[in-house]
Formats: sequence, C-alpha cells, structure tokens
Amino acid sequence: MSIVTATYRVFDPKKDLHKKAESIALGLTIGSWTHLPSLEKQQLEKHKGEVVEVLEEQPTEQTNRAFAEERTTGLIKIAYPAANFSTDLPAILTTIFGKLSLDGEIKLIDIELDPELEAAFPGPQFGIEGIRSQLNVYDRPLVMSIFKGMIGKDLSEFKKQLKDQLLGGVDLVKDDEILFENPLTPFTDRVRAGAEIVKEVYEQTGEQKLYAVNLTGRTFELKEKAKQAVQLGANALLFNVFAYGLDVLQALAEDPDIHVPIMAHPAVSGALTPSPFYGISNKVLLGKLLRLAGADLVLFPSPYGSVALAKSETTEIAHALTKTSTLNKAFPVPSAGIHPGLTPLLINDFGVDSVINAGGGIHGHPGGARAGAKAFRDAVAGVLANQSLTEAAVHSPELSEAIHLWGNPA
Repeated sequence: MSIVTATYRVFDPKKDLHKKAESIALGLTIGSWTHLPSLEKQQLEKHKGEVVEVLEEQPTEQTNRAFAEERTTGLIKIAYPAANFSTDLPAILTTIFGKLSLDGEIKLIDIELDPELEAAFPGPQFGIEGIRSQLNVYDRPLVMSIFKGMIGKDLSEFKKQLKDQLLGGVDLVKDDEILFENPLTPFTDRVRAGAEIVKEVYEQTGEQKLYAVNLTGRTFELKEKAKQAVQLGANALLFNVFAYGLDVLQALAEDPDIHVPIMAHPAVSGALTPSPFYGISNKVLLGKLLRLAGADLVLFPSPYGSVALAKSETTEIAHALTKTSTLNKAFPVPSAGIHPGLTPLLINDFGVDSVINAGGGIHGHPGGARAGAKAFRDAVAGVLANQSLTEAAVHSPELSEAIHLWGNPA
C-alpha cells in the first residue's frame, strides 16, 4: 500500500509522546479506533494512520525559554495511507498537516513519499541536466543575476541592464520578483525584448542565455499568459509560488505548451518556516515540495547574507533538490548577500550543480554590471582551477576590484 510518511517535532506538555503520536495518527485519519466494532475496524484498516517511530529528544535551552512549563520534546513519524487522499499536493498537505498546523506547537520537519506515489508528480520538466543542455554548460556552477531598481524605469533601461549582465558572462537573468504588470515595462514587451537581447548576445558571444520573466496576474489567467510568453520567445519563467500555491506551479510545469524552465522564488515562504516550534521546515517547503511540484530552479536565502538561513538548513534544502529519486534534480540557488569573494564558499558548500546568484554583488561593482558579472565568472574559473581568489585576480582586474570592495572571506 502506497503511503506518505510525515515527521513532526512536538513539544508535549503531557509528557507522553507515544500517546501524542497515536492521537495524531488517528485524528488525521479515521478519528478513533479503540471502541470500534470488529467489522468497522476491518473496513477502516486501510485508512488508519500508523505510528512508525517515536524518538524523545533532549530539550534545548531555546525550548525551555519558550514554554512556561516543562515539555517533552521529540520526533514523531507517522505513515498516512494514499487511500486517504487524491494524488495532489493540497490533498497531501491537508491530510498530514491541515488542522494539525493549528496546534501551534508542532513543526512538520520532513515528508517521504513512496516511489510509486512520487512518480505521480511531474518534478522538474528540465532540471539540472536539461538546463545544462540548453546552455551547453556542464562543468561549473551557473552564474545568475537579478534586475535591480526596475520599478519606474522604462524598456530602454530594461534592455541595457539585461545586455550588460549577459555580456558580462552570466548564464541566467531573472526579473525582480516585485516587478509586476506595469505601463513602462509590460509583460509582453519584456518577453519580446528579452528574446531579442538573448539572441543578440548569442550571436556576439556564442553563449546561450536564459531570461526568466516574472509570471504574475490573476491565478486563472496564468497558464494562458505563460503560453503566450513562450510563443513570444520566453525561454524561462520566474514564479512567486507561495503567493499562488504549489498546485499552480504543478499545473504550469505539467502543461506541454509551457516548455521552458520554471524558477521558483521563496517570497512569502518566511511566513511558514522560521519558527522552530511550528510551521514547516525549509527542507520540506523549499526543497521536497517545490521539486515535486515541478520547479527547475529554486531560490532560497543563502547562509551568508543579512537575510540568512542556517548553513545546516540550506544544506538540507540543496540535498532535497538534488538527491537521486524518480524525479529530475532541481538547481539549488542560494541567494542574498552574494559577492565574488564568496565563490569558494559557495562551490564548497553547494557543489558544481548549483547556481551562484547575485544582485548587488553584480550591479554594485565599480565597473558596472558587466564587470560584476565577469568578476564572478573569473572567480568560478579560478576556484575550479584550484587557485585562490587572489591568484585568480592577478589576471582579472574585475575580480580584483570586487575583492577590494567586498573582501575575500573565503
């Protein structure tokens, strides 16, 4: 029987983790069990949640400070039969954490789907291998940049920024996630202009590039808008998935007419993940669920910037996106606070199958965005050639200037 297994961290004031686990397993499935007649038990057996494991943990100082009375802390693992839900992420989430999330003192920290059930989801349409094939880049991390300050700017500024970034050597450029439909840079105009610039850069450099236009609007208009974008030449989409929902991402990823990579932005996810005592872990939300729903590239806060996640959490996200499974692997894109001096750390922490993504670390370069992009490409080349950044900067004035400005913490 196919199942979804969920792991929770609980903080139990009654100090009975086994009883807590059984109440969750029954409460989220058949409701009760002990007093049911034998025939009804036979009928409901295939729907009953099963406690797989209960593991008590030592309370941390943070836990002791957070609660007025003593709690028993532990991990509870429960298996939910697939017979209980339809094969879609909203149904699964409602089953394993719907009303339970209202408890306020339980955190969903992991989920596991049987291979049979996992295979029912699209996963990344392109993933790491597909995107590398499109870009013809196989032996290094990709380098990505972000438009900056486009609100209130017209299409001429859009074209200039895009061309500068691409000519500097970045592989991908994404819209700012807060750039929506507007009269100065309308969606369709951005798509057309982006396709034009990507073509020009290819003809000039021989390097293929991706430009991810921000797909926004009313939910039931998104599929047609995405199809229109592809018809107009878009070769990637940016999507604020948590403002719309995982199922919307899945619908986009499954549509054969939307045959371009989809980049998932983590905006709004911070409303669900930061607390150690409730909500959903970043590994589940930004890792496993986004991969299941079909994201080809996933942005998440890096462990280095001012809006940072703990390194252990970013490692878990990246692993969830890239571990071997029935699904294509998705590119991890650690973001925020990235500058060329961090390149050795990024490659060490996230490996070659990752995307180095910078905004201010490219646009803030004294030589402009083109020089900022080149600094990153030279830093990547140096690291992969087993050079220190100081050594790599000897033949790269752009990298030398970047190190002088931002430092070389690696």
